[in-house]
This record gives sequence, structure tokens and C-alpha cells, in this order.
Amino acid sequence: MSISNSKKLLLCLSFFLFIALASGNTHISHTFRGRDVSVDRGVVGLDTRRSLVDENLQNSSLILAKERTLRKDPLDDFHKYTGGWNISNDHYWASVAWTAVPFFVVAGLWFVIFGLSLTFICLCYCCCPKEPYGYSRTAYALSLILLIFFTVAAIVGCIVLYTGQAKFHSSTTKTLDYVVSQADTTVESLRNLSGYLGAAKRIGVDSIFLPSDVQNSIDTTITKLNSAATKLSDTTEKNSKRIDDGLDNIRLALIIIAAVMLFLAFIGFLFSILGMQACVYFLVIFGWILVAGTFILCGVFLLAHNVVADACVSMDEWVQHPTAHTALDDVLPCVDNATAQETSSRTKDVTYKLVSMVDKVISNISNLNNPPPQLGPIYFNQSGPLLPVLCNPYNADLTDRKCALGEVELHNATQVWKGYVCEINTAGICVTPGRLTPIFYDQMEAAVNISYGLYRYGPFLVDLQDCTFVRDTFTDITNRNCPSLRKHSSWIYIGLVMVSAAVMLSLVFWVIYARERRHRVYTKQFMAGSTGGFQVQDKGA
Repeated sequence: MSISNSKKLLLCLSFFLFIALASGNTHISHTFRGRDVSVDRGVVGLDTRRSLVDENLQNSSLILAKERTLRKDPLDDFHKYTGGWNISNDHYWASVAWTAVPFFVVAGLWFVIFGLSLTFICLCYCCCPKEPYGYSRTAYALSLILLIFFTVAAIVGCIVLYTGQAKFHSSTTKTLDYVVSQADTTVESLRNLSGYLGAAKRIGVDSIFLPSDVQNSIDTTITKLNSAATKLSDTTEKNSKRIDDGLDNIRLALIIIAAVMLFLAFIGFLFSILGMQACVYFLVIFGWILVAGTFILCGVFLLAHNVVADACVSMDEWVQHPTAHTALDDVLPCVDNATAQETSSRTKDVTYKLVSMVDKVISNISNLNNPPPQLGPIYFNQSGPLLPVLCNPYNADLTDRKCALGEVELHNATQVWKGYVCEINTAGICVTPGRLTPIFYDQMEAAVNISYGLYRYGPFLVDLQDCTFVRDTFTDITNRNCPSLRKHSSWIYIGLVMVSAAVMLSLVFWVIYARERRHRVYTKQFMAGSTGGFQVQDKGA
């Protein structure tokens, strides 16, 4: 997977967020793309070409999130987009962006129309003579009630926005932490497997080692495994740091927006009630620009919410149909069943040969009471009960094998064999009954541990190649993380809409209420002046 694709996927799913790391778990596959890592006689082979298990599905394809992504496509004369979730498709991004256009239009209209209206009102206020006006008590009371209502609505919207961003940040952080832990698990497993292969190359029991050609092949595989693990580790660290910083910046921006809008709504309401008209008009100008910006943010977060939801639905559908061609093929190339089986058989071959080597030593050396003279120094006065042979988990044809009676299994063989170790003299000869000298035991213990390691980590590679590992990761994300991500991203979107609309209407009613209040004051002054003047004339007469 290219780094650009990884970044795209990251941006999609955790607000420009987390999947690239999930797909980064399969970055190992790309390290081996196009390389034939021959594993004959015990070296693991990898091939990451995406294929299909069933021949009936070879020409099939699956459009991810088809129903959910059925939106108008401005790049295709506004016809319905039918390509499904596909982050490498410009038409997909255009169709998602189209859902945010209404907010951009509202922001533009608000900025232009309210700006012109505000200019006209300011000109009238500054230039027109302050003549007595009539005013409507109903309009005055209604404007005050609506002003209070929209101020409260703005406060509620700020609370929703603040709560939504906190929960969204928590959800995305948990998702990121989970994906990073999955990537770390992958890196650890790859390095452990590399370590076991390296030990298998060096291991020997009484100078009996794997053939030299096998050892050379192991070197090639170890190099590629370590390279893949290093790339995955570096990519995970870099991307997770970048996402963490992005999430922190988003959180800070939303907190600032919530705080500023809350302060603006409260102060504007207070200035309006107190009749501080100059301050009101100054706040109106500031709020006019801020509201336009928040409407644009509404569109951006709606786009992000749709992308997150689309990706979650796509992951769930891909999990259900992992063998069909999808838009995820470029990001998660999985091998076919035949290649997975080949990898498994090569890993089994290493285990089989190591166990066979140990059993050969047990049968031909340790369990011989009277070794032939040609064995020379191999004779160490072995005696006592026969050493149980090691259970080989595979047959010669690498099929699974059940342990026979009296055989010891890989996971507990070394514990059982401890009872067969003799005490030796300075010449290395047993002076007590036993079938193993401490040196022999240490060598056989090392061989068993390596065999068990390959037996344990071999299936992991198959899971990684055939996307079982990624499928399990996606399943966990869709079940545990996606619901909260979708819900809390919608909270941010809803909170922004509430704040934008409430503050927008509050601005309007700040102006209306300020106008009605001014008319009410002028009217009362005129009425008081008229009455006073009549009384003065009456006294003069």
C-alpha cells in the first residue's frame, strides 16, 4: 500500500483519522509484493497479490455502502453517484462534498444579504434625523421573547457542541489506540517470527544443524520480515502522532468556537437588554462574520460525518464479503487461499524438520544404552528410563497429526525432560542415571522453543495474508467504535447547526429589538415632551 493511500484512509476514518493504521497492519503484505520468497525446506513464503478463493467469485465485485452513497454527483451532471465508497474516486468525494453545499450557500447568502442589510441599518442610524417614531408594543414584546428564546437556543447549542467534541475526541482516541495496539501486535509477532527463524538457522543438537541451503533461504526471509516490521512500526508511529495532533487541534478549535459563540450570545443579549446600542452594532458586525464561518464549519463536519459513516458501513460490508472485488482492494490486498496454504505449509515444514531433528537425536543417541563404538564422544554413560520422544504436530505430508501415546507435546516437553537430566563429571560423563547431559538438554530445549514459536506464529502470517487479521480488526471497529464515532460526529454537526442558526437569528433580533427599544424610548420622550409643553403654555396664559 502506498503511503498516500494510507494517509487517505487515515483521513477518512477518524476525522481524517484511523483506518490507515488498520490498513497499515497489512502494509507487511506490500513489502513482499512481487517478490518470490521461496520457503522450500523451512523458509516462510509470502505473496500478496489479491485473488479470490472461489472461481465463481473471480469476476464478481461488491460496491461498498452503495445505498448510503447514492448522492448527486456534480462532476457527472448531477446524476446519482453509484460507485459506492471509494476514497480514490473523485466522483465519490464530489458527491459527499455536494451534501455540504447548502451550508456553504447559506453562509454566502447570509454574508451578502445580512451585510447589505446591516450597512443600510447603520447608515440610517447614523444619517437619518432622530424623529419621533411610533412603536408597537406587540412587536417590542415579541422581539424580546424571541431574543431570549434564540439566546437560550444558542447556549444549548454550545453545550451540545462542547459535549459532542469531548465525546468525539474520546471515541476517536480510543479507536486510534486500538488500531495502534493492533499494529504493534503485528510488529511484535513479525519480529518474534523473524527471531525464531534466525534461531532455527543457528540451532543444533550435538553438531546437527539444518542444511546450509535452508539456512541461506532463512537469511533472505529474515531480512524481509524485519524490513516489513520496521516499515509498519515507523508508519504507525508517524501516522498516529499526526492524527493525535490533528485530533487535539480539532478539539481545541471546537472548544474555542463553543466558548466564543456562547460569550457572543450572552454579551449580545446583555447589551441589547441594557440598551447599549453602539456595543450591540459592534457585536453584530463581529457575529456576522463568525456566523458565516460556523455555517461553513457545519458543511465541513457534515462531510466528515458522512465519510466516517460511509467508511464504517463499508468496513462492515467488506467483512461480510472479503473475497469480492471492492474499493478496498488497493488498500488491503489479500492473497488467495492457495497462497495462504502455501505459506502455512512452508511454516509447518520448518516445524516438522526441527522436531524430526530432535527426535532423531533422542532415538539414535539419548535412548541407546550401548551406543556403537563409532559414536565416540557421543557416548556419555546414558542410562535409566527411556526419554520420551517429542510429538511432531505434523505428518511428513504436513497434515495435522495427533500425538501418540508416550510422546510429549511442544508446550511441555522441556518440563518433562528435566527429569531425565543426569549429573556429570568434569569429562562430561553421567555419574547418575539419566538420558541427557545438561548441555544436551539446553540444546534440545532451544530446539523445542524454536519449534513451538514457529508452530505458534506460523498461523498468524496466514491470517495476516488472507486478511483474517484485518477482518477481525474491522469487525471490532465496526462493532465497538463506529457507533460512537457516528453518533458523536453527528453531535458536533448538530451542535454547530444549532449554534449557527441560533446566533444568526439572535443577531437579527438584536437589531430588531434595538430598533424597537429606540423607537419606544423616542416615543416616550416625545409624549412626555408634548405633555410638558402643553402644561407650560397653560400656565403662561
